[in-house]
Amino acid sequence: MKRYTEAELKQMSPLALAYIGDCVYELTVRRHLVDHGLVKVSDLHKSAVQYVNAERQSRLYGEIENRLSETEKEVFRHGRNAKSGHQPPHASAAVYRRATGMEALIGWLHLSGQDQRLKELLSCLFAE
Repeated sequence: MKRYTEAELKQMSPLALAYIGDCVYELTVRRHLVDHGLVKVSDLHKSAVQYVNAERQSRLYGEIENRLSETEKEVFRHGRNAKSGHQPPHASAAVYRRATGMEALIGWLHLSGQDQRLKELLSCLFAE
């Protein structure tokens, strides 16, 4: 799989990063649930929706914010400030934008090949 350079990532739209980040985030959640013994699809879905929503993604940023580098915070801000033209019915604009910023950060870490850092930050999801 291609590892993107910093220059390539700077040229990429924050919403494209969020698009990739959303997939990586959801796959991480699904993998965690299966790894922890859930096998029935209905149980998997019920458990996944506790993590895969704008409110939880927004809260995740609050949990990791102090651990981010300035570059990571900048990536988050670009994602948060991107205009998607979409607003889900179950989240405020502020929550949705923070979730988009979080997804952009996840996408950036994934595409830049920073898998260990990504794993470290996403582990906070399951620390409850």
